[in-house]
Amino acid sequence: MLYKRTHMCGDLRLADEGKNVVLNGWVSKARSLGGLVFVDIRDKTGITQITFNEDAPAEVLEKARSLSREYCIGVKGVVKERSSKNPNIPTGDIEVFADDLTIYSTSETPPIYIKDDDNVNDDLRLKYRYLDLRKQKMQRNLTFRHKVMKCTRDYFDEQGFTEVETPVLIKPTPEGARDYIVPSRVHNGFFYALPQSPQMFKQLLMVGGTDRYVQIAKCFRDEDLRADRQPEFTQIDLEMSFAGVDDVIEVQEGFLKRVMKEVKGIDIETPFPRLSYDEAMERYGSDKPDTRFDIELVKLNDLFEGCGFELFTKTLADGGDIRGICVPGGAAEFSRKKIDKLVSEVKHYGAKGLVTIKYEDDQISSSISKFFSEEEMQAVMDRFGAKSGDIVFIVSDTPKVTYDSLGFLRRRIAGILGLLDDNKYNFLWVVDFPMFEEDEEGNLKAMHHPFTQPKLEELYKLDSDILGLKANAYDIVLNGVELGGGSVRIHDKDLQARMFKVLGLTEEECQVKFGFLIEAFKYGAPPHAGLAYGLDRLVMLLLGEKSIREVIAFPKNQNAECPVCEAPAPAGEGQLEELGIELIEE
Repeated sequence: MLYKRTHMCGDLRLADEGKNVVLNGWVSKARSLGGLVFVDIRDKTGITQITFNEDAPAEVLEKARSLSREYCIGVKGVVKERSSKNPNIPTGDIEVFADDLTIYSTSETPPIYIKDDDNVNDDLRLKYRYLDLRKQKMQRNLTFRHKVMKCTRDYFDEQGFTEVETPVLIKPTPEGARDYIVPSRVHNGFFYALPQSPQMFKQLLMVGGTDRYVQIAKCFRDEDLRADRQPEFTQIDLEMSFAGVDDVIEVQEGFLKRVMKEVKGIDIETPFPRLSYDEAMERYGSDKPDTRFDIELVKLNDLFEGCGFELFTKTLADGGDIRGICVPGGAAEFSRKKIDKLVSEVKHYGAKGLVTIKYEDDQISSSISKFFSEEEMQAVMDRFGAKSGDIVFIVSDTPKVTYDSLGFLRRRIAGILGLLDDNKYNFLWVVDFPMFEEDEEGNLKAMHHPFTQPKLEELYKLDSDILGLKANAYDIVLNGVELGGGSVRIHDKDLQARMFKVLGLTEEECQVKFGFLIEAFKYGAPPHAGLAYGLDRLVMLLLGEKSIREVIAFPKNQNAECPVCEAPAPAGEGQLEELGIELIEE
């Protein structure tokens, strides 16, 4: 018999005393004391204690004695004030005295405990994700994600955006990461790609007159995984016709203000601060700076010109940089052991080591002190504004290694010192990105993507200072994490052709890869701009989680596998033959 529930388990309060209620859920705990059985019943909202005593029908009491963990049940009963209250749960003031019970299904002993603090390893959690999802935390996370998505749809609908679904089976194109490829049965030897983003289709929607487009889009990238990456992820994707940088930013600040108010109950101030890419790198060593704390980079090149320390002089001769950070009050905190650990960690960013200078009891001590006079060492500390009790960390290397190492180090140290306040939300925009950058082989590539519009007033730099050319591109950053990025797009077919040529693409390559977009631009493309958020990252940050796996119902593991359904898996020989695919053993 199926009971029609009247209440959710976590919603009952003392005000409900005397009500007849029906609850459905799972047994979280069962304790049989002969003529008295206590059962904690759980659903997505919480837990309520059910009491079966001798006032219940004999067959109901007997059935209650058989209950065990994770049985799926329904109960009917009366809400009463609890004599021994439980302050640890919201329903701790009441219990339900049951007079009827249905067991919908029994359960074997589950392989994981269904509680938030079970400390089970991630592989086991993901393998039994359907059990893991019964935890209150996971249900809260999924519900929170749902609210963010609903808020997204409501806000953009009010702003005149039309939600449009773009294709999932598309043509393979280069967008930075590897595509997931899908073979075609109808066209043997031909392949679809799963979209890394709806970029070109949303531009076509602008050509098609949609004016304002939005989509909560599933995207796919075959890339190495980490805490904030998955093979399949979700974007809040949008595009606006007849819009520039300020138009996009204004709409997005309204969106984030709305999300923070509706979903978090927090009023945030707008407009957000804006930092140019150059300023962000100079001050924070990162194009996604965390500004919840004040530690900033300081450049030291001029202080070490012609000095007697070979490491520094060689760096400057090779066109490198010497920069550092000062940690207020950090001299006592960072022992030799802790410093050695930091040295090991910055090596992942290319740094060969760290120079440290401690300022204690008005004395300056460092392994490099012997190369400098007291006055020269004091000048270095004065550049930082260092005081007694502070410690300075210096990196000497190429500009990229210096930025990357110190950008990591300032945030790592802030974490050690407890400066990363999870209740503080520092939104900011990083704007004016370089149009191009060089890869490790020195080849030119677009920093964002080849459809990004360069600053039109700087086009002369294509012939003189190509790496100095800035783009009309912008990223939205929250607490050191890039939430999303976008740009004004190229809508002029001649300028787009010029950008492709700069990137070394032949006309034939452009037609093969982007022909349909080039063709569309022949027919009156409007100026347009857009942005895409990482929905998973946004939800993760607002919940204070450390991994996007905590906000995705069925995520992949670190090996890009789905432990629940055991994907990827071999295809049958018949399927491969039908697709014209032959596997070659290596």
